[in-house]
Amino acid sequence: MTPVSRFSLFSNPFTTFAGAALLGLVFSLSGCRSTEQASVTTTTPAPPGSFGYPEPVGDQDVAGQQSLQIAVEPGQSSANYQQAPIEPAASGRPNLTAKAAILVDGFGRVLFEKNADTRLPTASTQKLLLGILVAESGDLGKPITVAESDTWAEPTVLGLKTGEVYTKHELFKAVLIRSCNDVARTLARDHSGSEAAFVAAMNQRARQLGMNNSYFTNSNGLPSPPGQYSTARDLAKLGMASLRNPHVREAVRTKVYSFRLANGTTRTLNNTNQVLKHFPYCTGLKTGFTNAAGRCLVSSATANGRTVIAVVLGSTSPTVSVESEALLRYGLGM
Repeated sequence: MTPVSRFSLFSNPFTTFAGAALLGLVFSLSGCRSTEQASVTTTTPAPPGSFGYPEPVGDQDVAGQQSLQIAVEPGQSSANYQQAPIEPAASGRPNLTAKAAILVDGFGRVLFEKNADTRLPTASTQKLLLGILVAESGDLGKPITVAESDTWAEPTVLGLKTGEVYTKHELFKAVLIRSCNDVARTLARDHSGSEAAFVAAMNQRARQLGMNNSYFTNSNGLPSPPGQYSTARDLAKLGMASLRNPHVREAVRTKVYSFRLANGTTRTLNNTNQVLKHFPYCTGLKTGFTNAAGRCLVSSATANGRTVIAVVLGSTSPTVSVESEALLRYGLGM
């Protein structure tokens, strides 16, 4: 594949993560596939070796509100899984139905793009920027007391209560793994003193990362206040920056996290990124969904010393996972 362009985000080559490839091989040997017959809704064959992705069934999140979590867990029936409905173009480049997409390698070279500079809502994928700011502020062991204003969030929340105390690291992992909006507000207020001040910090850091076609109005990606947008190209820069931060990199590749609430109960937080669960070379990164944004996903993968980052915006489910995996495979030469 011949790259068509290159980011100017970093002066030094992006460091690939060869260890992730070895870990991916372990996952592949342990097996993610089901032994049951998958139901097929298209005559187009799936990319070689690809996994199917289930439809969300509207199960509830840990606070009893509508969740992005998909109900099919390892060991359960995969009768609802679909073959990947993606058809390679004559050139071998995947055909995507999403509104916008981009694929870059670890050096920032663009391998594929579709409407990559179109301004679109990006939902919770922007929490990667929250993660970077929180990680860069340091002192992840610091205790944080939940304020009443932190709980003014919906629909995906962990259910934090005013006065509860958690470490910054616990909240940091929860927001990147499960995308809880009350956790995002808590971390934003702790970082900058208020949600508004944090938004200013987000936009400043975005410019420093070369995200010159993005604007944020809150810490969580919800559509209020209005006027929030980014692009696939800018989110690819954000994805690259996220992988360069060791704390963010570790969090976004975590599949399951046990979060201990202040009342002593434990909540199991399952990563909302289905590609991470089903594609053994995937190393993160972040999902997003609102009615305005549709299904969005910034994903990454590493194999044979090569790292790629894919961004898919304005998609549907499970197509967002199918097309993200197809892009990652294309970038890795699979």
